[in-house]
Amino acid sequence: MPGNILFALSLCRKAGALVMGFDAVKDSVGKGKAQLVLCAGDLSEGTRRRVGAFCEDWVEVADLPETQFALAQISKKPTGVFAVTDPELAKLCRKNLAAQAANQKEERPCQ
Repeated sequence: MPGNILFALSLCRKAGALVMGFDAVKDSVGKGKAQLVLCAGDLSEGTRRRVGAFCEDWVEVADLPETQFALAQISKKPTGVFAVTDPELAKLCRKNLAAQAANQKEERPCQ
């Protein structure tokens, strides 16, 4: 299922390579384990700035096209910040994010 970020995140969780929650992600970045940090689409601007501050120059931060409610399918509770710790799974997430963004552009060509 190309372009499905929820599928990719679910694989990360099942592989034990998904860190969930602001404090846990911050700790993972600090220890050098995080390969990619992901923020929910409805994350508050203040939290997004804080994530950017502790990830700056350390790890890439990407925005998810999903809400915290939609991501609760994976995290079992509303969570807005995730980190992928496996390099290959981080590549998969980047690829799925890019494919999903391309699909959304095709669906709305006038924007």
